[in-house]
Amino acid sequence: MPRVLILSSFVAASRVGGSAQALALARLGIEPVLAPTVLFGRHPGHGAPGGAAVSPETFASVLAGIEAQGSFDALDAVITGYFASAEQVAVAAEAIARITATTPAARVVVDPIMGDKGSGLYVGEAVADAIATELVPCAVVVCPNAWELSRLTDTEVIGPAAALAAARRLGRPALVSSVPCDNDIGVLFADSTEGWLAKHARQVSAPKGTGDLLTAYFTAGLISGRDGREALAAAVGALADLVTTCGAEDPPVEVLPTRLAASPRVRVEPLHG
Repeated sequence: MPRVLILSSFVAASRVGGSAQALALARLGIEPVLAPTVLFGRHPGHGAPGGAAVSPETFASVLAGIEAQGSFDALDAVITGYFASAEQVAVAAEAIARITATTPAARVVVDPIMGDKGSGLYVGEAVADAIATELVPCAVVVCPNAWELSRLTDTEVIGPAAALAAARRLGRPALVSSVPCDNDIGVLFADSTEGWLAKHARQVSAPKGTGDLLTAYFTAGLISGRDGREALAAAVGALADLVTTCGAEDPPVEVLPTRLAASPRVRVEPLHG
């Protein structure tokens, strides 16, 4: 069974963060190993979340236990997500260096969770800078939203062409969510040779955590042997169908897909530039 290490948040009562990714991957037959950076009761967008950040020392100790169990030697991918401190980012970077030294084929997928349009930066400046300097350079794929891509590249992302140009400035493949596309919303996949845009109709409402699920589904697609375009179509298709089913409600476990497939709700087209 494929195995993915997730370095991100555990949120008990909301389908967001690393805990949501773990459930989503498990439904697809992928073994998740979650090392939490925070322990929250619910998403902070609903109010006081309860819980607290995991100390860097505890985070490092959890990873040491996972490594001692031999799990670093049997990973298909590592997903990084939400971090509460720059010190946690440093611990994550050190662990990834050890993983890639022993398992070079493990895909490092970095979701540089920093902020979003409207809310701006919602982690500390030190955290955002650490993600940019310590995690993005070691990624096989970077998964920012359009706002985060703008911050990482110091460019304005106002549409698909701008997103493609900015993504190529990262110097590594990128999956960019929340790309404005007139009346639609888009997700871009780009590497040094090709660009693909998956578009679907904007929904009136959507659950929190869609970006976390998108990253998990795209990673699952890569693990299954899909190329970038195929993984994009399958990940966005699964997410579009899920949002249509759930609206703004947290998706219950039983509606999380057990297989990934493209959706007629999603149009995938090449981008050139």
